[in-house]
Amino acid sequence: MLSESYLQLLRIYYKQYKPQDYLFEDQNNKQYSRTSAKKILKRATIKANINKKVTLHPLRHSFATHLLENGTDIRYIQELLGHSSPKTTMIYTHVSQSSIKKIKNPFNNLSNTISLVNKCS
Repeated sequence: MLSESYLQLLRIYYKQYKPQDYLFEDQNNKQYSRTSAKKILKRATIKANINKKVTLHPLRHSFATHLLENGTDIRYIQELLGHSSPKTTMIYTHVSQSSIKKIKNPFNNLSNTISLVNKCS
């Protein structure tokens, strides 16, 4: 998934740097290594004055959690993350208290149905 705003930024980047084989390449037009990606993230956290230790995996975790909190079905999140089992996705995405508070009791609608039935009787 790619947001429209990031797509516009990537187009500007692409026109400026004209990558050969990979969208983000090192100086030799090769794929960035994990070590390089970690270094880039480290520099970004320093620039943003983030003092906590930040790794790449929680970014993925946060993305999945935000999808879940915004109402995306867990099966779609499972597909997006490439998990073969929904159990993996359920463990991977924690449910926040705010999400739990948003759950509506389905029996709340029952009172409306009972009122209709009483009116019709």
